[in-house]
Amino acid sequence: MKGVFEIAQRDANTNARRGRLHLRRGVLNTPAFMPVGTKGAVKTLDPNDARECGAEILLGNAYHLWLRPGHETVAKAGGLNAFMAWDKPILTDSGGYQVMSLAAKRKLSEEGAEFRSEIDGSLRMLTPELSIEIQQALNSDVMMCFDECSPHPAPYAQLKLAMERSLRWAMRSKDAARPNGQLLFGIIQGGMNTALRIESAEKMRQIGFPGYAVGGLGVGEEKPIMYEMVAFAAELLPEEKPRYLMGVGTPEDILHAVRNGIDMFDCVLPTRNARHAFLNSTQGPVRIRNAQYKEDMSPIDERCRCAACRRFSRAYLRHLYVEKEPLAARLMTIHNLHFYLHMMRGARRAIENGVFDEMSARPGDLFLLGQEEAAPTG
Repeated sequence: MKGVFEIAQRDANTNARRGRLHLRRGVLNTPAFMPVGTKGAVKTLDPNDARECGAEILLGNAYHLWLRPGHETVAKAGGLNAFMAWDKPILTDSGGYQVMSLAAKRKLSEEGAEFRSEIDGSLRMLTPELSIEIQQALNSDVMMCFDECSPHPAPYAQLKLAMERSLRWAMRSKDAARPNGQLLFGIIQGGMNTALRIESAEKMRQIGFPGYAVGGLGVGEEKPIMYEMVAFAAELLPEEKPRYLMGVGTPEDILHAVRNGIDMFDCVLPTRNARHAFLNSTQGPVRIRNAQYKEDMSPIDERCRCAACRRFSRAYLRHLYVEKEPLAARLMTIHNLHFYLHMMRGARRAIENGVFDEMSARPGDLFLLGQEEAAPTG
């Protein structure tokens, strides 16, 4: 049944849970990582590459697709899935993060965020209602409420104003959404202030959404502070609804959040790192640009079965990178996403087998456990 989130199994020693979120275009097995396809593509990859890496859902960004090619154009193509030839679920971000990242170029008001387009300099106003209109035109499976994300550090008054405005914008987002099978998730804010997080979560739950996200983390705070807030915020969210931690992070960050009951993740790190020749492996990071790999004929990871590791050597990948061949970015992105997605598959299997607690500090071992499954079905 669409929109239903079922928890199939809980870990006995942590708050980790193995679930399934039923969406219009398929079932999302959780805990899940969503590769980021901001502008309608995971950078350097064909949709088939993402599918073969094990992706069950991709993330798109309403703000960027609004600016270009325009949501009307995507709607004429039949929605974002048809436009980019991806037949599995898509989650679209609302553009709320850009409210923070464009701070030097925008003016905030109760109506929304006004700014000059980075493409043509035109004056634009993004409101909760327009964000929902864009996301409904994109026809994603999951939409996000338009919110105001605060930077870190920020004074209490700024955090409180942003949190309260995000609540009002959430109500406007919900009122603007037309019933068409899309799910709309609420986002709690409040920075690193526990009292504001509590208020945000309580009032967001009163508004009522089929899923909830934790926003405003991974924005410059120290990692121990982020870890503490992830654990705190997860406890504030409804047990029976999917929980999404936005924009975080490293394999260690993600597995810490899984321990604390978070179900969904997205981050640009695996794809961005790949383009900068920083690769994940069971033995730790591989910085493929380093001279030590010039004549290394072994794969990135001897135990990895991704398309890059099955066919190519470290020496070849380094050569492609040094020569600025586009193939380098594609192959290394395939490898990093394969690592992340199979690590998540391994986490799901570890929860099912009752061994997640002991394995959660070992991303490489979870990756190998995920690779043991023959079919990429979760």
